[in-house]
Amino acid sequence: MSAPFRPRSDGIDLFVRLTPKAALDRIDGVETAADGRSHLKARVRAVPENGAANTALERMIAKALRVPSSAVSVIAGGTARLKTLRIRGDAVELAKSVEALSGS
Repeated sequence: MSAPFRPRSDGIDLFVRLTPKAALDRIDGVETAADGRSHLKARVRAVPENGAANTALERMIAKALRVPSSAVSVIAGGTARLKTLRIRGDAVELAKSVEALSGS
């Protein structure tokens, strides 16, 4: 299984499959798609209107990875279920944190 992120010089790009309007906010581990790409599965209570679900996702990931909310931003897939989040910080530490979240 491939990792649901790609290291960068200033952090990581995290690949997420988001389900909005869920019963609760939570991270459900890693899912591998038919094409072999992995995504972190996440659910948020927010609705996908006016960027509310994206904002809720950014806050939840920031809290889970123990980074400031300002370090997390959606850079691709703003209106799609599959999103790419850019997380600024130490790439090695962030990678370890994501692996711990995903149960790898």
